Amino acid sequence: MPCKNCIEKPVIKLTNTNIHLCKQHFIKYFEKKVLNTIRNYKLIDKGDKVGVAVSGGKDSLTVLSILNKLREKTRRFEIEAIAIDEGIKGYRDKTLEDAKKFCQDNNIKLHIFSYKDEFGDTLDNFLKRTQMKACSMCGPFRRYLLNKKSKELGFNKLVTGHNLDDEAQTIIMNYFRRNIETSARLGPITGIAKDRRFIRRIKPLYFMTQKEVATYAFLKGLVVEFNECPHSTQSYRGEVMKMLNDFEAKYPGTKHSIITSFIEMLPLLQKSYKNYMPINDCKICGEPCSQEICQTCKIVEMLKNKAK
Repeated sequence: MPCKNCIEKPVIKLTNTNIHLCKQHFIKYFEKKVLNTIRNYKLIDKGDKVGVAVSGGKDSLTVLSILNKLREKTRRFEIEAIAIDEGIKGYRDKTLEDAKKFCQDNNIKLHIFSYKDEFGDTLDNFLKRTQMKACSMCGPFRRYLLNKKSKELGFNKLVTGHNLDDEAQTIIMNYFRRNIETSARLGPITGIAKDRRFIRRIKPLYFMTQKEVATYAFLKGLVVEFNECPHSTQSYRGEVMKMLNDFEAKYPGTKHSIITSFIEMLPLLQKSYKNYMPINDCKICGEPCSQEICQTCKIVEMLKNKAK
């Protein structure tokens, strides 16, 4: 079957449709849909200083590439890149090289912060001291550094490369864990209300599937190979991802339905939980958290005790 818009050979069949697109028309479709998300949800405003969280993977380089193109065209906002080096040997060192090369080639300022410099050691070494799962430690550390360093760098928004698959997984995980109040802070732009202590995160790839992002990144030459974190399959998210992929294979459109239904419910969730969870300042580091001491400081203290 040829491309829907011409006679060229298609490179992709869009999920939950019978539409086939060639390289040229798929790239046009992809970029237009991402830009529509930015416009419809007012993700970026004139004068914004936007930080883009980059890992060097397909998602982050795709969103950085599109935003850089938009910045050059409009000159309405600034962008810089921020990367976190967890210290995962054989994985993060490789993806960071890809991020460095892309930023250098496109004249984008890149800031790199590491667990070793900020917390005293690499994730690989931390995991040798505890039975704690990698994602349970890495998640709080990454969120902590991205928020803290974004404030220090003067960003007023932080872009992440989360795609439709990622968001569908998070929604289901929150349901399974009865974290409905956490879901109220999801969506194309995170948070229920503005709070100076949090840098709001925006997700331009929110309505793009993982398959579409991977195809775009490959066609644009943004990545040569697709690297996945070696710890991802051991996580709770990994189990949910497998479950949703199985459902999607049997019932195409499942992930789209999850996102579409969630977007319809989101205003009600935000209204219900607007004042549900008060935000405190961590007594140790001063960063915002829901308890007296943030999860990052608790983990750091635990690791210090293990080292004694």
